[in-house]
Parts: sequence; C-alpha cells; structure tokens
Amino acid sequence: MNTQDILDLCVDSIIQIMTPHGSGTGFIIDDLIITNSHVVSGLKEVVISSKLIKRSIAQVVYDDSDYDLAFIQFDFKPTSNPLSLSSSSVKDGDTTIAIGHPYGLNYTATEGIISKASRLQDDLEYIQIDAAINPGNSGGPLLNIDAKVIGVNTFIVQNANNLGFALPYFYVEETIENFKQIKEINIIKCPSCKNLIKEKEIKNDYCFECGTKLEVAKLRRKGYKPSGATKLVEEILSSLDINVTLARRSQASWRVESGSARVEINYYENGIIIGDSKLCQIPKNKINEIYDYLLSENEKLSYLQFSINENNIYLSYLIVDSSLTLQEGKIAFQHLLSLSDEYDDILINKYNGIKLKRDKEDE
Repeated sequence: MNTQDILDLCVDSIIQIMTPHGSGTGFIIDDLIITNSHVVSGLKEVVISSKLIKRSIAQVVYDDSDYDLAFIQFDFKPTSNPLSLSSSSVKDGDTTIAIGHPYGLNYTATEGIISKASRLQDDLEYIQIDAAINPGNSGGPLLNIDAKVIGVNTFIVQNANNLGFALPYFYVEETIENFKQIKEINIIKCPSCKNLIKEKEIKNDYCFECGTKLEVAKLRRKGYKPSGATKLVEEILSSLDINVTLARRSQASWRVESGSARVEINYYENGIIIGDSKLCQIPKNKINEIYDYLLSENEKLSYLQFSINENNIYLSYLIVDSSLTLQEGKIAFQHLLSLSDEYDDILINKYNGIKLKRDKEDE
C-alpha cells in the first residue's frame, strides 16, 4: 500500500492528545489508546479528539516512564479498520510511515526508511528512522507497508536532519499484556525495579517494592493547578459554565465555540489578556456600509471593540492582568461569547460578510 492508502485505512484509529503542557499523538490498539508517557505529562486526565471522537476528557490509566509509554482509556466505538501490532521483525531499509499531529497539524503522514532496525539507547532498543517527525508526532504509530504498527514514535535528535527513534512493537505488546494481567487501572511502572505498582497502594510517592521516589506518582497526585491570572481566567470561564479542561489549549490559551463564532483567549508574557473572536471577512462590495456599521457599534459597545486585520473582522476584549477581576471579567467574557455569534450572523446575513472556513478536525 502507498502512504495515502495507509493513512486512509488507519486515520480513524489516530488520536490527538492535548494537555496544558503541549500536544501529541496516540493510536488505538484493542480497547486502549497508546501514547508516550512524556505526552501525558504525568496527568491523570488529558483531552483527546479524532475523526470519530469529539474533543473529550479521557483517563490515563497506565504510566511508564521507563519505556516512555502511557495508556489512555475512553469509551470509544470500535473502528472499521482497527490497528494491530506487527508480528514480524523489522529490517534495515524497510519502508515506514509515521502518522501524527506535528505542531498541531492534523493527520500528517510522512514516509521514510528504517536506518537501523535496532539502535541501543539507555539499555532499550529503538528503531532509527529517517521519516520526518516533529513535536506533536510523539506517541503516534510507526507503520510498515502492510499498515501494521511496528513502533511508537518517541523522540528525535534535535538539530539533526530527520533522525527519529521509535519504541519497537514488542515492548508495547509486553506492556499491554502485563497491564491487562493486573485487571486494574491507574498503574505506574517503577523505573528502578520495573514492577507495576497500583497507584492506590503508593504512599508518599515512593515505590513500596524498592523505595524509589516515583516522580510520576507525585505529578499525578498534584495534577495541573493554574495560578495567578491564569487561574482567574479559568475561574471566570467556569463561572460561565464552560468546561475549562476542554477549552484549555495550553497553560495560557483557551478556545470556546459560540454558535458560528470561535473565541480565542490568550494570556501573554507582557501581562496582556486578549479575548479575540475572529468573525467573518469583509465583502468585496459595499465595504463602506460594513465599515459604517462597525464604527457605529463600537460607540455603543462596552468592554468590547471591533477591529479589522487585513480583511478579517474581529470582536475583542483586552485587559491587563492586574486589572482583571472575577466580576468584570465574567461580564466581559459573557458579552464576547454571546455577541460574537450574534454579530457574526448580522455581518453575514445583512452585510454580505464572507463566512469563515474552519478546520473541522480542530473543533
């Protein structure tokens, strides 16, 4: 099969994983989503999405910093073309396809070859590949030309030209078998003694078998806790009945859908918080009419302001973090959310504004 055929066959099993610390890729094997431990960042909950799964919260039920593997559980329907692990060895020169979401670009497939079928790194074997993988590819499947999973794309060598490494399928197979034998969830693998530890039995974040400090246990116990203005923004969104976990794009970025409009909220290092709703584009004809309308509305608006960047119309809220309060912020963001959808409809239906095209995979 060629690369496009493999992508079409496997795409329903490819998962995008998002956390406050970044994003990565996962893939479905049986009833589990397989990814890297470093992708889930020691969290118990992550946000996932796919062709068949709307943006949702899923549970990290296994975390293994030794193999850099993690398993995510979610109540998903079986795909029509489920992925499976390879049962045959890989060889130098074999063709490979890496699928993932590099830099948030959905469902990107890159083709390459196996440069070295077994490269030893820190006592583990890795498949060295020349297929282009980048941040966001981590945790995604490495496939052969029969669309079988031969590895998990795990890391790259920085500042090198297409020098990537994938954890071989046999480590994944071993880990799935060991995890399922326990018949419980929330399992952590001790990187020192290699035992699988039930999280509920861990005390003070130490492995009860060998006494090693389990950093992953500490991270999972603490979870992600925003602070300062970031915490206040999330409190404001929560007060508006918005699921902050689903809205969160990073530690300082959120996205909320409001009808046909999309509100992006960003907190910048200079202390500025901007809530932006990118509405429609200005039409080619009767531009003066839409300009006059926007100027007249700006005189009426409180908290918010219309602006035009190139040919895109924005409705925005801007404030310095030191001036943001829960009460004022709630009013401003509520206005932004409700008026964005309302104004988008008016501008499109009455002033012939051009409706934006959106990437459905990213909604």
